Order: sequence, then C-alpha cells, then structure tokens
Amino acid sequence: MLPAIGKLLIAAGVMLIVVGILLLFSDRLPLSRLGRLPGDIVYKRGNFTAYFPLATSILLSLLLTLILWFFNRR
Repeated sequence: MLPAIGKLLIAAGVMLIVVGILLLFSDRLPLSRLGRLPGDIVYKRGNFTAYFPLATSILLSLLLTLILWFFNRR
C-alpha cells in the first residue's frame, strides 16, 4: 500500500514540475493562446467584463480525460 502511495506522490510531483516549467515559458509556447480561443465568450459593457471560456474548458477537459485514460489503462 505505501509503495503505491509513494509512486503516486512522485508522479504528482513530476507533473507539478512540468506544469511549472510550462508556465514559466508560456509566453513562448502556443499554449499562450489558451483562454483566447474561438468559442470563448467575452462580454464587455462599460466597466463590467464577463468572461466565459467555453472552448478552453472543453479543450482542457478532453486533454485531461485522455491523460487520465492513458494512465488508468492496465
């Protein structure tokens, strides 16, 4: 039981490091368009702005689903 938890913690740590590196260099990567995709809704009226990232949330959901499906295959 404990070795499995240890492996899970190591995998989570590696994933956090990768995400941190991606965030550091995000201005140079194509991921910088994430959040401004066609399909994301921005409503501006005066000093009020409402932002609904529909396309971004669908894309991230699909990506995370594929990653989790790949790691849960046995």
